[in-house]
Amino acid sequence: MSRIIAVKTTVNQEQAVAAMIEGTIKEKPISEHGLKAILVPDELRGCVLVEAEFPEVVEQMLQSIPHTRGLIKGDMGLDEIAHFLIPKLSVTGILEGNIIEIISGPFKGGHARVKKVDETHEEVTIELFDAMVPIPITVRGDSVRILSKEEAD
Repeated sequence: MSRIIAVKTTVNQEQAVAAMIEGTIKEKPISEHGLKAILVPDELRGCVLVEAEFPEVVEQMLQSIPHTRGLIKGDMGLDEIAHFLIPKLSVTGILEGNIIEIISGPFKGGHARVKKVDETHEEVTIELFDAMVPIPITVRGDSVRILSKEEAD
């Protein structure tokens, strides 16, 4: 039966550690190392999650990988990490009337008011403050940042 093991790493080195773990096991058959999955959640800084059948093999392997700080003791169930596996909508938290800043695209740096939020397409319809004529513009939800939360007028 496989277990989920949390590996402590240096902050901002999680992707590098995951790549080194993958490189270490690439040539070996799965029956030798028992690793099934490697997960680097954005919300968990300084931590890599490894699903493995043999935790002692993982611990031994980590001794040769730089930027690792050891294992976090204790068992972890799939229900504890399930929320890391579900993608979050990019428009979560954006409401009509919010003041936003555009962080990418041709209007980068511009400020605007949210007029409509389309959660199915993950898009936001906005009106720029700088424009002479208020024209609604639709942008992707991940290309805006909330500056202030205000109620729609």
